Amino acid sequence: MKIRTTVEADLDTIHTLIAEQSLNTVTRERYDEYLASGAYRHEWSWVVEEDGRIIALAIWWGMEQFDHPFSIDGLYCVPGADRVAVWTELIRHALGNIPAEAEQPEYHIFVPNGWRDQPDVVAELEPRLQAAAAAGLSEVTERLRYEWLPEYGLSARSTRLRFEPADDDAFLDVFCRVIEGSLDASTRRAVARVGVEGSAKEDLEVYQSMPGERSWWRLAFNPAGELVGFALPSANNGGPVVGYLGVLAEHRGNGYSDDLLAEITHILVEAGAERIRADTDLTNKPMAASFERLGYRNHAVRMVAGYPVG
Repeated sequence: MKIRTTVEADLDTIHTLIAEQSLNTVTRERYDEYLASGAYRHEWSWVVEEDGRIIALAIWWGMEQFDHPFSIDGLYCVPGADRVAVWTELIRHALGNIPAEAEQPEYHIFVPNGWRDQPDVVAELEPRLQAAAAAGLSEVTERLRYEWLPEYGLSARSTRLRFEPADDDAFLDVFCRVIEGSLDASTRRAVARVGVEGSAKEDLEVYQSMPGERSWWRLAFNPAGELVGFALPSANNGGPVVGYLGVLAEHRGNGYSDDLLAEITHILVEAGAERIRADTDLTNKPMAASFERLGYRNHAVRMVAGYPVG
């Protein structure tokens, strides 16, 4: 068994493999587009060869501005091969080529609501999670995927908070403060790895690199002038997203997440958004409830396999 990165001469084989979509997000159009933009790269895609024939493929995604990938977008295997074994080696090999100081990579798998009651989905999900766990990505977080469309209705803007733009230093400070007591699994992993400030700096760098406009970011203040939290509308390769919102620990329990989400939604709509997407951990019940109240609808699930905390 030989493991190597892909090359231009592999394109026909890659196109054939990705035609079998299963739980993968890669399509022919997406692959070609992202390969041209740098979100996919040959040096980020790995194959297993046996007797000169490609039998398995792993495609990783990353932001064009970075030198390393962030997440697996697709795992593929020819019929008859041991999927768990070859995928484990592909993932392990790729992880070994990502710098230790880089943001920890993950494997994102998109499944429909009610996936546990769909045997065909379970049959495709389980070997992927087994391979990820064997390679080191053993902590799985289930995230609810939400979507807002104009026909769902636009909630009113907050009347009890004032929103203002701010510089990067102010956002770094509030990122640090909001991390305290965060229910987000990836945030807890980052804090365990690089500390609160390190995690906040990584978040800031990622959001600065996203296609969303930096001018959309807002700090939120109550009538007494106290900083309550922040609202960060953004966008990714797929379009407008609820990037990040957070309420400071001392102001939690007052329903401010609704105010922040409403502001994010209005800013994105004013910028022309006709669809807005967002995720939250299944265990983050308060945020899920806020999405529901603001007219967002849960349309799917994202399974995230990452390194365990600690």
